[in-house]
Amino acid sequence: MAANLIRRGVLGLLAGACLAACAAGPAAPVPDAAAMETRIFLVRHAEKEKGDDPGLTPEGKARAAALSARLGGEGITEIWSTKTRRTEATAAPLASALGLTVQAYEAGALQALAESLRQRPGAVVVVGHSNTTGELASALGAEPGPAIDEAAEFDRLYEISIDRDGLVRSRIERYGAAPPNPTGASE
Repeated sequence: MAANLIRRGVLGLLAGACLAACAAGPAAPVPDAAAMETRIFLVRHAEKEKGDDPGLTPEGKARAAALSARLGGEGITEIWSTKTRRTEATAAPLASALGLTVQAYEAGALQALAESLRQRPGAVVVVGHSNTTGELASALGAEPGPAIDEAAEFDRLYEISIDRDGLVRSRIERYGAAPPNPTGASE
């Protein structure tokens, strides 16, 4: 009989604890600091062929694949590109791997793009040109570094982080194979 009373007491305490937990309602989710941060990756298009609105060379296609490999695990939620074959082809492998659609932006509206990107939590990639990538980095509040070498520099990758308080951190890295010797190509 004493064991029966003890068992009832323990069951009563457990039932009371369960009711108290349910009455308190669900715990408020703790904000994920990474989800509140904006991360923007900026790149110039990969190596291009000659001519009007050229596509990518074999080296450029390899670099676009290297970009996809480099950024594939970064949690990218959006990819932006100008409406040129070389930028779209640079973005295509990553977009395909992630199941994303490449969104178009106007190279002449970089300040508006920067303002829009600042408001997007998550990770975004923007593919541009030698004369727009550094300018966009500056518009986002990042250090643009030296001007991109139009003839030979295709491997610069900016990683820009903007926290919820607006603090901008940035770094420049290289990705893919070392660029080929200058060919006289521009932008």
